[in-house]
Amino acid sequence: MAVRPPYRSLRGLSAVVAVLAAGAVGCSDVSEAVDSAKDGAKKAARQRSVFSLDVGDCYNPNGKAEGEAYLVEIVPCDEAHQGQVVGEFAIRQGGKFPGEDAVTTIADTRCPAEAQKFAPDTWALPQGVGLSYYTPTAESWATNDRLVTCTYSTEKGTFKGSLDTAESFEPDQLTFLNGSNAVYEALWAHQPVTDDVEAALKDYKAQAKAVAEALGTHVEELDGIEGTEVGTLRTTLAKAADQWEKAANAPDADTFYLAYDQAFTLIDPNKTVPARKELGLATTVPAEDAEVWAS
Repeated sequence: MAVRPPYRSLRGLSAVVAVLAAGAVGCSDVSEAVDSAKDGAKKAARQRSVFSLDVGDCYNPNGKAEGEAYLVEIVPCDEAHQGQVVGEFAIRQGGKFPGEDAVTTIADTRCPAEAQKFAPDTWALPQGVGLSYYTPTAESWATNDRLVTCTYSTEKGTFKGSLDTAESFEPDQLTFLNGSNAVYEALWAHQPVTDDVEAALKDYKAQAKAVAEALGTHVEELDGIEGTEVGTLRTTLAKAADQWEKAANAPDADTFYLAYDQAFTLIDPNKTVPARKELGLATTVPAEDAEVWAS
């Protein structure tokens, strides 16, 4: 992919100032035009290739939320912005370009984990902020581009401040968050593409096995955290793990349905709120999750 340099330059600002100095417009118009030109020049100076983004960078995309990108505007994180780089990794694969679907699958798998290292409590993210990423294209792959840049961004509106909160949590908080994140990651990462359970029973059982394993680890780790509400949640999640295990070993669709219905209900994020409050974590269930379990 060819990297295109910023199109704007300071020559635009100089030309505007020269015309205004000749008295072509009124004073208020002069001030507004100069301010506008200065803002434009500042934005042009902040342009950076998507190939040189660093973890922690706050930015504004130059265009739509999806599609090919060459440049973004890097801004201080205390200014309003639409995204922040929260992780990156290289695809360890040579040869020809594996295709957009394959690259997207890799990003879907790796970026959540990278993002959670940067901002462990996904419940504390600003409203409307979600995971996105920049990936190689067929053209950039041919130039040895293998980097995937993971970002938290918003399609509408902006947010202020850095999302880097990894250093702000106590060990017990991180243990809880890592375990909880792993459970829901296992659920959605293994979500079958069809709603027809009977037709895709094998895939649904594989999902149940992954969730059961994540829950087993989470329950074990919660045993080392003190707190009444944490203990109550641990008991609930232990029951959930048993139901997911039953679903994973179900001999037929009917048996699967019986176990899955209970298993899914027992991991309703709302059930984690008292424990989160006890641990001093965010307690507002993300809107997307609340909608899923409400239905």
